[in-house]
Amino acid sequence: MAHSHAAAPTPTAIPGVANIVAIGSGKGGVGKTTVAVNTAIALAKLGYKVGLIDADVYGPNVPLMLGTGQQPRVLANNMIEPNTAHGIKVISIGFISPGDKPMVMRGPMLHQIIRQFLQQVEWGELDFLLVDLPPGTGDVVISLVQTVPLTGAVVVSTPSDVALQDARKALEMFHQVNVEVLGIVENMSHFTCPHCHQEIDIFSKGGAERMAQQFKVPFLGSVELDPEIRAGGDRGLPIALLGEDAAKARDFYAVAKQVAALAKARSAKAENIFEIS
Repeated sequence: MAHSHAAAPTPTAIPGVANIVAIGSGKGGVGKTTVAVNTAIALAKLGYKVGLIDADVYGPNVPLMLGTGQQPRVLANNMIEPNTAHGIKVISIGFISPGDKPMVMRGPMLHQIIRQFLQQVEWGELDFLLVDLPPGTGDVVISLVQTVPLTGAVVVSTPSDVALQDARKALEMFHQVNVEVLGIVENMSHFTCPHCHQEIDIFSKGGAERMAQQFKVPFLGSVELDPEIRAGGDRGLPIALLGEDAAKARDFYAVAKQVAALAKARSAKAENIFEIS
């Protein structure tokens, strides 16, 4: 007897959203959410309309980092109105299940939440919708690529060999699901001693840039390990709010500009291919 196989879902674009960019990492603890939040704010400060999905359903830190925790409003058409913080629209499971209560769920429930965040939220007109992925290579990424067409992905890693080993897995994961990697960010690249002003390579340095060269993907820049970046996230006032000219925020604006340019080039290329075909 012949076995029938269900066809894979066809990704459907979100009306009004020009670019969807996933931000992932191979492991936790590399500052992926810090990069996602500050890049989102930097893009908004540069004049783009920006949304942010906190897809890390097991450890939703975006509400804390953005200083917003109110429950989103459900509209008359059963759509969800995203919260707004620091000029960006944002949705997170942390708004629905706040506090220390853990989210315990299996794959099908994860898939349903991701689909809801993408398709049942009133995003409106956006230049960029960033998706802060959970660490690793699990179900959320599969749900994401099955639901919407991604412009591309950004991989975040520290320069340590352990983090880079897992970042390579993230690169390969995006390759397997046919998502172009826009580039790699090296977070916690170095620490500048406030007393002697010498750079200290706590997690080594330059490993992510070498990996980018090895995999022939763009290197989007490095972000310094700085206590003020951590403190800003803890207070709900990310360092990117200081603006492009602030020394502490400059790295994030450099990353944001590259992400914007590469994403728009990728979208234009995809449109040309579609028109030719």
